[in-house]
Amino acid sequence: MVSGALGGGVLDPDGAMDQMRAWKGRIDKLAADTKAMSDRLQELRVTVSDDNGLAEVTVDSTGALLDLRLGRQVQRYAPEVVAQAVMDAIRRAKGQLAERSQEIIAETVGTGSAAARAIAERVDRQLRRDPEPGAGEPGPYGGHGWRR
Repeated sequence: MVSGALGGGVLDPDGAMDQMRAWKGRIDKLAADTKAMSDRLQELRVTVSDDNGLAEVTVDSTGALLDLRLGRQVQRYAPEVVAQAVMDAIRRAKGQLAERSQEIIAETVGTGSAAARAIAERVDRQLRRDPEPGAGEPGPYGGHGWRR
């Protein structure tokens, strides 16, 4: 690093040290911001109900289902209606999770760097991806458990 030569191209040690300290400060801040982002994302949980109140789900920061609560009225509905309510609630929860994750990323590391944009895109892609065709539909009954 040549930072202001002293006549004839000699390095300025004080200038170089100042640049190194400034660089280290930026790296330390980036590391602290990244850790804060990671901690906040790890703690993130979202709870959402479907429009009819049949199902309430809680998902974690990865979109994994942590809790499922069914309303008392589910007994009055066909199983496929209840299943669709659960899937709708999960989809809505993941959408809210993606939005909140984007906010956390912007608040902690910002959106100006390529790394921050890559993280935001990856989180969004993971949480908002469309399920495989037929993933929400019941499969063939294998004779295990109960069925009405």
